[in-house]
Amino acid sequence: MNSVLLQIATKYLKWILVVFALIALFRGHNHPGGGFIGGLLIGLSVVFQSLTSNAQSAKDKLKIQPEGYISLGLLFILISTLPGLFLKDTFMTGVWFSIPFPLLGELKIGTPFVFDIGVFLAVIGVTLLFFFTFNKVAKWK
Repeated sequence: MNSVLLQIATKYLKWILVVFALIALFRGHNHPGGGFIGGLLIGLSVVFQSLTSNAQSAKDKLKIQPEGYISLGLLFILISTLPGLFLKDTFMTGVWFSIPFPLLGELKIGTPFVFDIGVFLAVIGVTLLFFFTFNKVAKWK
């Protein structure tokens, strides 16, 4: 599409979607759905970008291809399950680590957050893979 208005709106809307996706991700490790909703929002930002030009140029601008996002997400999900096993507890038990920062205090990171990051990355990959595959089958430009 060659709409100047759509191109300008997409430039700003893309970053608004990224900010809301990150808010959903960081909120989601304490509440359900953060990684999933955040991943969908990031995927939607790429879809909006492809509406202004074409899907192939949007796919070429990606630093990581959709399959890479899926693989990286599954790796994070696998990593989030391991601390519970290493501590001789049940599978997928939540474990929290404290990382001390000078002048800032402690940052607590838990395995549920690592799991949420994995879901976030996997959903980005699946959303983009679905969109690019559907776009290729439909032969839209």
